[in-house]
Parts: sequence; structure tokens; C-alpha cells
Amino acid sequence: MRMEFVGQARPAGGERVSGEDEKALFARVVLPHLGDAFALARWLTGDRADAEDVVQDACLRALRGIGGFSGGNSRAWVLTIVRHTAYTWLGKNRPAALVVTEDLEAVERAEFSRGGGAAAAAGETPEAALIAKADAARLEAAIQKLPPPFRETLVLRDLQGLDYKEIAKVTGVPIGTVMSRLARARQRLMTAIGKDEG
Repeated sequence: MRMEFVGQARPAGGERVSGEDEKALFARVVLPHLGDAFALARWLTGDRADAEDVVQDACLRALRGIGGFSGGNSRAWVLTIVRHTAYTWLGKNRPAALVVTEDLEAVERAEFSRGGGAAAAAGETPEAALIAKADAARLEAAIQKLPPPFRETLVLRDLQGLDYKEIAKVTGVPIGTVMSRLARARQRLMTAIGKDEG
């Protein structure tokens, strides 16, 4: 039985159809950056389940728009889509005045799986581990309290490792604005942590 491609011309000589090319391009461009996409979505939404929804929506957007990818930095392209998707999702699903809280259980599980449990096996005392966990929770809470433009810039630079030019492309602002936001975010973070310690 011979299969026909609906809505597409049958390829001659075994060539891939455009849908297959787009799937391969999607696999090459988008899939390697799903971890970074999830991390950004998690910081922007403040919740693991919401971040999963955002990444799923972003992947659908990326698949629909993969034909428009013109090469260049695929990571920045994917994170741009995730950022836009997150803000669209937040606009539909969250009241503007809602304060976002972090999913602490998921953070603890991730920390343990990355080797947080190995530190105790290496001779770290339970008291030191508890202090480190409290410090990490305080830092995460302080990051979550930053205004969204400062938080996303800080996360993209210090956690995702993007350079200023890439952040400017992802956020759609000039490099000078990226530098200013990053400096202000770091200053607010130091002030917030200093108040907590005081």
C-alpha cells in the first residue's frame, strides 16, 4: 500500500519532505536547550509545574516558527521564545499583584541530585549543610523578589551564562540597558541579603 503525503508534494528520489526537515531542525536547534529553557521559565514563573507548561507552549511556538530560524545563536533564539511565552502565560494565568514563591521541594530535590547529598558523604557536617541550604533559600527568595526585568537579566547572565549581547537579543533591549539592569539587580540583591543578615 502506498502512502500519500497530505498537503505536500511527494518527494522525488528519497529526499526529505519539508516537515521532516523542520523536525530535524527543531531537534538540532531547540532540544539541546530544553534544560536552559526550563530553568529560565522556572525563574520567571516561580513554580515547577507552571514552568513545564511554559516550556511546552514555547516548544510548540518554536516548532511552528522553526522555518524562520536563520542560524546564529540557537540558545538565544530558544530563550527569547521562552521569555515571550512565559510573559504571555503569566499575563493570562496570574493576577498582576500576585507575589511568586519558589517551589522549595523541587529545589531541594534538584540540589540533592546535583550532589548536595555527596557533600555530606565528603565529611561536611549536618550543621554546615543546613546553613548552606538556608543561605541558598535566602538567595533564591531574594532573587524572586527582584522586579521581573532585573530578575530575568540576572538569571540570564549569572545562572544561564549568556553574554550581554545575547541577553540584549533575548530581552529586546540595548546592551547598555542590560548592563544597567544587571548592576541594579546585583545591588538590590546585596541590599536584600544584607537586610536579612542584619
